[in-house]
Amino acid sequence: MFAVRRPLGAGDVDPHCFQQRAGHTTTVNDIEHIESQSLNGISIIKIFFQPHVNIGSAVAQVTSISQVQLRSLPPGTTPPFIIQYNASSVPVLQLGLSGQGLNEQQLNDLGQNTIRTQLATIEGAQTPFPYGGKQRQIQVDIDLHALEAKGLSPVDVVNASTRRTSIAPSGTMKVDRFEYAIETNSAPSVVNDLNDLPIKAVNGAVIYIRDVAHVRDGFPPQTNIVRVNGSRAILMSIMKTGSSSTLDIIKGVQDVLANIKGQLPPQLKINALSDQSIFVRGRLTASCARR
Repeated sequence: MFAVRRPLGAGDVDPHCFQQRAGHTTTVNDIEHIESQSLNGISIIKIFFQPHVNIGSAVAQVTSISQVQLRSLPPGTTPPFIIQYNASSVPVLQLGLSGQGLNEQQLNDLGQNTIRTQLATIEGAQTPFPYGGKQRQIQVDIDLHALEAKGLSPVDVVNASTRRTSIAPSGTMKVDRFEYAIETNSAPSVVNDLNDLPIKAVNGAVIYIRDVAHVRDGFPPQTNIVRVNGSRAILMSIMKTGSSSTLDIIKGVQDVLANIKGQLPPQLKINALSDQSIFVRGRLTASCARR
């Protein structure tokens, strides 16, 4: 499993994330040993179990302990992403996502939030986060000189953006015999509207975020790059878990991709870069020919 907390460095991730998680994880049954790796903003923990372990129960215990322990971690730490690996957890299919006119943020967003969620329904298939691309993130670029001239600090910008984008409950309103649902516009629906959020009023003049910063649809620093035919792309690996059939998994992936084709941009191209079903069918054909 791994947890993400940016922008903590590797030296801070180890004592604040790994040591606390490892201490609680020892309450899980049938652990053989634990390994860890702390990187900038990421803590990776590998838990090895005894051969006779009930892996379903062990994964449930790890998930439960991780959620309970999340409150004691630094603010902003995401819940851990838990992946089950064994000797048969190998990629059976690798998909390359590319498309003319689609940037790396859009490709990553399509792979992670559209395609990956649909593939979760395939029995025996496990899909990690895609490789390559840029993770879409709303970023605020602060002008420190303008901020200082207004007598503000970066904390004021953070508090304003957090406070003004929270989803407020609306409720209903009863008029005579009718009950109407009330909608609130507490959160902007367009990224550029975030620039118009007020920070504070000084002597009757309102200071907006646009006066001291710029909000944009950006991305954090890119950590890996994937190319397909020389162009930037996304790589999605479909892993096989348990005793499921490789042929059934790949057929299920093909069926899902055919069903969601209407939800994807027409210029998006999905190419099978590695398909293990070709070798499985070849092996079956050779075995039948010998008989």
